[in-house]
Amino acid sequence: MDAEQSLRHEVALANRIIERFGLSNAFGHVSARIPGTNTFVFPTRRSPGLADENRLLVLDTDGNILAGEGTPNSEFWIHARTYAARPDVGGVVHAHPPACISLTQIGQPHRVVHNSGGPFIDGVPEYERIGLIRSRELGDALAGRLGGGIAVMMRGHGFTTALADVKSATVAACYLEESADLQLRMLAAAGGDATRIRAYTRDEAELVRGQISASVISRAWEYYSIAAEQLPLGG
Repeated sequence: MDAEQSLRHEVALANRIIERFGLSNAFGHVSARIPGTNTFVFPTRRSPGLADENRLLVLDTDGNILAGEGTPNSEFWIHARTYAARPDVGGVVHAHPPACISLTQIGQPHRVVHNSGGPFIDGVPEYERIGLIRSRELGDALAGRLGGGIAVMMRGHGFTTALADVKSATVAACYLEESADLQLRMLAAAGGDATRIRAYTRDEAELVRGQISASVISRAWEYYSIAAEQLPLGG
């Protein structure tokens, strides 16, 4: 498998992972930058659970379709403008996971409450505007809110993760939803009193921020990808 086909395979698989693990259903999308370019591989307008490596598109950061047949998912500007703003980013995930959406709607910031939350030690900013990201201007606004971080929550909408490659962005997306779900469970067990949650201190979180190191990502990707191929569409 050559480099381009390998990248396409990873993108299609990453899309299926976010659907199989409940981060998205009919909507959501994962992309990967073609190394050394301002272009990226992106799925057509269908559920991420149906992503096909042979039916992906190539877009540029100005939103132009350069290759492939079909219509891109309508929020491609999330990806296009993130890549434009962040030369260090090689993979972007946009999903609609329920726990993260719930946190934004009860006004709770993400807190590090378990080891896999360590990568989010610097906090997860919130993009407060309601609605879809269907213009260059909104894509730029979201990328600006993301800043130099690895994730941004979108109120009532979902989140976007952006990391050096598509595997890392996908694993981070799974971590973030798991972390948010645990935070909600802890909040419920604490009777809604957030002060009773023993969130990690900065020093404690520093000990586990390496959960997105290459070796950990490799192990996590192996699990998520194999499990996704075994799980049925719709979980």
